[in-house]
Amino acid sequence: RYLLEQDFPGMRIGPEPTTDSFIAVMYGETEGNVPGNALVVDPKKPFRKLGRFGNAFLNRFMCSQLPNEVLKSISIIDSPGILSGEKQRISRGYDFCQVLQWFAERVDRIILLFDAHKLDISDEFSEAIKSFRGQDDKIRVVLNKADQVDTQQLMRVYGALMWSLGKVIDTPEVLRVYIGSFWAHPLRNTDNRRLFEAEAQDLFRDIQSLPQKAAVRKLNDLIKRARLAKVHAYIISYLKKEMPSVFGKENKKKELINKLPEIYIQLQREHHISAGDFPEVKKMQEQLENCDFTKFHSLKPKLIETVDNMLANKIASLMNLIRQEESNMPTEMVHGGAFDGTMAGPFGHGYGEGAKEGADEEEWVVAKDKPAYDEIFYTLSPINGKISGISAKKEMVTSKLPNSVLGKIWKLADCDGDGMLDDEEFALAKHLIKIKLDGYELPGTLPSHLVPPSHRKPFQTAE
Repeated sequence: RYLLEQDFPGMRIGPEPTTDSFIAVMYGETEGNVPGNALVVDPKKPFRKLGRFGNAFLNRFMCSQLPNEVLKSISIIDSPGILSGEKQRISRGYDFCQVLQWFAERVDRIILLFDAHKLDISDEFSEAIKSFRGQDDKIRVVLNKADQVDTQQLMRVYGALMWSLGKVIDTPEVLRVYIGSFWAHPLRNTDNRRLFEAEAQDLFRDIQSLPQKAAVRKLNDLIKRARLAKVHAYIISYLKKEMPSVFGKENKKKELINKLPEIYIQLQREHHISAGDFPEVKKMQEQLENCDFTKFHSLKPKLIETVDNMLANKIASLMNLIRQEESNMPTEMVHGGAFDGTMAGPFGHGYGEGAKEGADEEEWVVAKDKPAYDEIFYTLSPINGKISGISAKKEMVTSKLPNSVLGKIWKLADCDGDGMLDDEEFALAKHLIKIKLDGYELPGTLPSHLVPPSHRKPFQTAE
């Protein structure tokens, strides 16, 4: 709702888990709903494979279509509110985690939402997160409603969230957590306003870059599937090879299922496969229970060779084609809704801060602090109104900034490139040091509003 800046059909928002359905929010010329059973038979929609989850799921699945600018670039899957306790999980009537896994394999980004004032990872949420295993690079975390707690509480909540996630997600990398208040109402606690704005911009940039990376992501998924299919072929053919031709088939099957971890290790060594490419042992053992090993296919080396050739050669040329296509096409970004709200005007992130301060003022922004800078300047014994680099360095190093940063400041401040600073250039250097010490980035080139008045070129009219 926050991203689209408008209601969509079937939407309900409340403090309790209100969404009881999976809602695919997609672009459509007219506003309306399409129920789940109709969706899975529609050849124009990518949901046909969801039919296998049965009526219990399809009755809780719908597509919400509306003519919104944001949805021209991305589609959003709004999942049901997470429940607590065993009873609710069973009473859904379908395998919730399996459905989540199906979507996770096909989406570009997975966003986990937590409320700052009621932080809890329930059993079902924990299971849901575990079903995203293997998709860790897609996961982002949003700590929402952060304006409802003060700074001290927010630090504790953030720490507790990271600790809880560390127990659920088995990766050494720290997940990216965006902190903010993602709704269009006044902030209850404004202490961290700047933090919330910066975090929202980071999240927007992450989402806006998705259309550009969609083709590469699909190619990445193709490579992943090819590697898994190859490993699957090795496992299946090994089990087929080990089966007796006449007697003791059932006993041998049980023995092979029990020995699956050892089989994995053997295949790893034999074919030089990474352990991470093998399916989960427990899940594989459960699925093999219902299979007839004698009906499995033997290994076809020619097919394995084809897959290897594709991974080694064809994928590289495909990558080049994608890069060429991307360079010839305009950069595709998500527009509309909340994404346009912070793009332009004085409310864009960073407007009037750091190096951008004074951009829309007639007076030189450094002038207000220049008297204080002048006092320092005249203690450095200027000759003919200028101080040498050595004198400037003595003063500039008192900021304790590293030489690499001070060197950049010198380059920006020495407007005429004569290796010396006059009083205006020195004031500019001190202003740039202040910008860096306040935690802002230095500009790559000196913006026109920061150029000292005496160094500005007179305005030339076009002939």
